Amino acid sequence: MGDGESADFIVVGAGPAGCAVAARLADAPGRPTVFLVETGPATPSWLSRVPMGIAALVPFRSRHNYAYQTVPQPHLDGRRGYVPRGRGVGGSSLINAMICTRGQPEDYDGWSALGCAGWSWDDVLPVFRSIEDNQRGADAWHGVGGPLPVSDLRSPSPMSRAFVEAAAQCGYPRNDDFNGLRQEGVGLYQVYQRDGRRVDAGRAYLGDGQARPNLRVLAGRPAQRILFEGLRTSGVLLGGKRLLARREVILCGGAIGSPQLLMLSGIGPGAHLRELGIPVVQDAPDVGRHLQDHIDYTANLRVRAKGLFGMNPATLARMVASGGAYRRRGEGMLTSNAAEAGGFIRSRPEVTRPDLQLHFCIGMVDDHNRRMHLSTGLALHVCVLRPASRGRVRLTGADVAAAPLIDPDFLSAPEDMELLVEGARIVRRILAAPALAAYGGRLLYGTGSEDDDGLRALIRAHADTIYHPVGTCRMGADKGAVVDPRLRVLGIRGLRVADASIMPALISGNTEAPSAMIGEMAARFVLADNP
Repeated sequence: MGDGESADFIVVGAGPAGCAVAARLADAPGRPTVFLVETGPATPSWLSRVPMGIAALVPFRSRHNYAYQTVPQPHLDGRRGYVPRGRGVGGSSLINAMICTRGQPEDYDGWSALGCAGWSWDDVLPVFRSIEDNQRGADAWHGVGGPLPVSDLRSPSPMSRAFVEAAAQCGYPRNDDFNGLRQEGVGLYQVYQRDGRRVDAGRAYLGDGQARPNLRVLAGRPAQRILFEGLRTSGVLLGGKRLLARREVILCGGAIGSPQLLMLSGIGPGAHLRELGIPVVQDAPDVGRHLQDHIDYTANLRVRAKGLFGMNPATLARMVASGGAYRRRGEGMLTSNAAEAGGFIRSRPEVTRPDLQLHFCIGMVDDHNRRMHLSTGLALHVCVLRPASRGRVRLTGADVAAAPLIDPDFLSAPEDMELLVEGARIVRRILAAPALAAYGGRLLYGTGSEDDDGLRALIRAHADTIYHPVGTCRMGADKGAVVDPRLRVLGIRGLRVADASIMPALISGNTEAPSAMIGEMAARFVLADNP
């Protein structure tokens, strides 16, 4: 790579949004040239290809996981939270649970009501349909032929079905399609897999070495900063050399990486940047603010039953024995995404739409699986879907290698704690329902008979993210927004942000599908504005 090399477009960050943007731009009429810049490696870990590899990918820092920490959280007993983020072509789709959910129509209509024209549910549903290749076929809610394969789990655990039955016994409706006519209910999740194997966003959008001559992937080096000529974006500094963008730079670093790179480049809160000796290009106070994430509480149960995992010789022997079925037919326990089942429920009957999400895991998940246990067990997560708490991302230094300061300020809004307490009560009721109670078991933490104060103490001691940070480069029509509804950075020419950081409000579900949708929307805006 030589200093001063140029392309029509430079995309920074190869997560679901960045891969979507780069592929769509490269495939556009006229075949514009595209550089896709990614800090992590071009090739995913073999563990990423195996769905159950998530158990080893999420807990540890590696070349595929930034494994950030938050600042101490005052409402979580002063604990530091854990922030795993995918690193490499595919981004967090390399290490996530592969769950395909979109959120609720009201989420996107809410964005539109905030002034984000073109982002209503009617606007985004066709995009969601276009990116799917759904195993079940096309209908009013789903599509086929898109880049992202959406499949039913190949070999779900019988315990995941027992969870669905237990939740139904508690009065929650069954739902076999959380992206269909209604989101509410409990069931098995659909996943981003094909033939029992993970398909990350890099593989989905860019393929296996199917080269586009006009698309160049520059992996293994971080973008150090965005370059400007006055208030016009000119390119990106990579490895000490300049990459020049003839048309636009599209930043797709995610809710942590995008505000970090904007601030390193001089776009952010002026006083904060000056403290670090960073020249201010644009004083933009909201860069890094409005961090939102799904705060999650997990009840872990030690229990022995067929189809559950534990870090013990018996489970490891079963995994080895299932290798043949996985290799030959894409079946067996290695195809599990761990969080096989779950659902969207209302905390109280008078609530108009689901405000809690459940994830049922076929193994204990203690502190993000960083505390491992020999015994088999299960975990039932509950998270607050639309938290009121807001945090921020800030820099700790003027070098991209310095980990950013991440402060989600979990449970700073008291209503989030009260809703999570209600969620913890619901989790206890489901675990006590006949379909699960029949297996016995013992809680890893707590007695099961705690009052509300006891549940609050358990939440403060164990709650943390379920990995859906958004909002730090907020989209809006107001002067305080970071990007406008066409994702252009306000006050700067030739620069957009396209990833989960632009969400003005957190969607009610997992974020891979919405991130890819945002990338698709961004590519459409870029092409329309650069005929």
